Amino acid sequence: MNFKKIASALLALGIFTISQTVFAQDEIDKKVDSVLSKMTLAEKVGQMNQYNGDWEATGPVTKDVGNKLDEIKQGRVGAVLNIMGSAHTKMFQDAAMQSRMKIPLLFGQDVIHGYRITFPIPLAEAASWDPDAIERAERIAATEASASGINWTFAPMVDIARDPRWGRVMEGSGEDPYLGSLIAAARVRGFQGRGLGSIDAVMACAKHFAAYGAAVGGRDYNSVDMSLHQLWEVYLPPFKAAEEAGAATFMNSFNDLNGTPATGNKYLQRDVLKGKWNFKGFVVSDWGSIGEMIPHGYAKDNAEAALFAVTAGNDMDMESRSYIGNLEKLVNDGKVPMSMVDESVKRILRKKFEMGLFDDPYRFINASREKSMLNRPESREEAREIARKSVVLLKNDKQLLPLSRQLKTVALIGPLAKAKKEQKGFWSLDIDPNEDIQSVMEAMEKAAPMTKFLYSYGCNIDDQTKSGFADAVETAKKADVVVMAMGEAPDMTGEAKSKANIHLPGVQEDLIKAVVETGKPVVVLLMAGRPMIFNWTADNAQSILYTWWLGSLGGGAIADVLYGDYNPSGKLPITFPRTEGQIPIYYNHFNTGRPGVSDKDVFYKSAYIDLPNSPRYAFGYGLSYTTFQYTDDDAFYSKAQIKDNETLKISLTIKNTGQYAGEETVQLYIRDLVSQPLRPVKELKDFKKVFLQPGESKKVTFTIDRNMLYFYNDNLEYVTQPGDFQVMIGSASDDIRLHRTFELTN
Repeated sequence: MNFKKIASALLALGIFTISQTVFAQDEIDKKVDSVLSKMTLAEKVGQMNQYNGDWEATGPVTKDVGNKLDEIKQGRVGAVLNIMGSAHTKMFQDAAMQSRMKIPLLFGQDVIHGYRITFPIPLAEAASWDPDAIERAERIAATEASASGINWTFAPMVDIARDPRWGRVMEGSGEDPYLGSLIAAARVRGFQGRGLGSIDAVMACAKHFAAYGAAVGGRDYNSVDMSLHQLWEVYLPPFKAAEEAGAATFMNSFNDLNGTPATGNKYLQRDVLKGKWNFKGFVVSDWGSIGEMIPHGYAKDNAEAALFAVTAGNDMDMESRSYIGNLEKLVNDGKVPMSMVDESVKRILRKKFEMGLFDDPYRFINASREKSMLNRPESREEAREIARKSVVLLKNDKQLLPLSRQLKTVALIGPLAKAKKEQKGFWSLDIDPNEDIQSVMEAMEKAAPMTKFLYSYGCNIDDQTKSGFADAVETAKKADVVVMAMGEAPDMTGEAKSKANIHLPGVQEDLIKAVVETGKPVVVLLMAGRPMIFNWTADNAQSILYTWWLGSLGGGAIADVLYGDYNPSGKLPITFPRTEGQIPIYYNHFNTGRPGVSDKDVFYKSAYIDLPNSPRYAFGYGLSYTTFQYTDDDAFYSKAQIKDNETLKISLTIKNTGQYAGEETVQLYIRDLVSQPLRPVKELKDFKKVFLQPGESKKVTFTIDRNMLYFYNDNLEYVTQPGDFQVMIGSASDDIRLHRTFELTN
């Protein structure tokens, strides 16, 4: 039986991809070795060099050194970024085909939350708690990007973030390593589709390795100082999940970790990623991060920075020009062994072979395919669906929502009521400068054609001007219901957008207060890229929807939720603080020897004397237009004691006790009651999404296995310890409805 012929046929049918067949990988390795044997040292170093294109930059712009196209023709460039569209990518690939070795270029782009169609920002998508929907979103993004010449995305960002002051919190999945791991794997699967070699796949890049989200004070690029135990327990799991899902590449982070910049950190790159995890892809620096080891005070010049980076395991230099200017000499001087360069180049060439670029350097460059794949109607509907799923209902007193289409007059007030492109948020791409995006007001007018809509901007996003208050108040008085669209500007959250003050900007909360005091029912829409602080609004507004930045189809999605065409089901993936003084605040903390039992329990306890210990909104929180009842089954446990190799089944019944069909995310948390070292007060271990019609009940079953009970001990060994565990099941981390204990025995 000829297995190669069978596999080749399956490849042709798209059932297997190049990277999924053993024989093909062996063949690729032989081809890589053949190409490598013909390369000069200068050409090898060129493969390890990445330049920004001539268009939009995603970092501090480096002064151009010579003509980039000429350098590509000389074989001095292995990849470029920020080159988009078939015409532009073809021009650069044409230059690569004029080089001696004719090694094709990789084209990278920050496809963070969509390409032509912008999806919700990643933190908003995480609020859906729906990895399958997130995978579909990335599948569409990859399909659009790959049709435009892109074959590599610098996503997903899988950094755990417990500090909402950090601007890049918008780019990740929040504070929880379990939820973050599921989403990291989903994003990788979405980007890479059936596997590298598929025409609609782009290489994923798990970033930023590692612990970037723990920057001191929430200041972007700042130092990270943490124990290895915390690193392995909290910050590495999403990266491990991305690696196991097959992420083609990893990107280093800007921060130093315990005194060593991540880009020059051998422990992270060689010992953990390429060693313990056996990662077969390649590692790229973040923009200029190799050269940035100089201002860090870790390297004296670019030559030393290049030495430290390549020795630590960094394979490709993004835009610092440290490798292209110094690595050849470092090898010739005997400071860097040729084998180290060869290893990095092999990793890069292997991915180019797996992507099929050596067979056809232009396979991702096709103008007709680009035209046909962008902005498809079915893709737009998928974007609208995940936007709806991402909305979190924070408050709904007296069931003000959903709104009736029979309302005579609705006032739209606020600086974002007519926002259009702003809805795309940070890290969005303007592929079509004429893109037509519905504002919230336009979407509501379309959804309720019998209603008269009034408008007043009220105030700007971020200044102290109150000249529009009087008109806003008078407009509100004329309406049956007021909808206020408030929040951040898109450039207030993102890279280099850290903030010490994360309150609702400017005088917006003063405007909300003035409108609420009219006595009219008020719905507040909060558009943002991070958790904000809005205590007066939380206490006094009747209904609050947290809509984040929902992307190209955001306006319609918000209208769908407002009018009840979609019952909000989002749950917070990150804790919302009451004030900045609580930060960092997260649900899965350790207990102290003097734990505060409640917000009133303050004296000689681990608590504030001037502020409740609890957050404003807890991890996992999110309301619905309906209500859900949790009930023990008669046989809640299959057993109350299990051995290390056994499983425990837990059953309960969820009933929709309200008037609307809706979806509940049932969350399972576990606590190891006595452990050395300490374990958190609760850890998310599983969740299930249950859709119910009014009055409908469904049985929900969880299975607890040994994987849920493992943790890292003081020696960083992955172990379990016998003893008692508490199971907690509820609607949020602070809304536990059922709890029991079980024992793990030897």
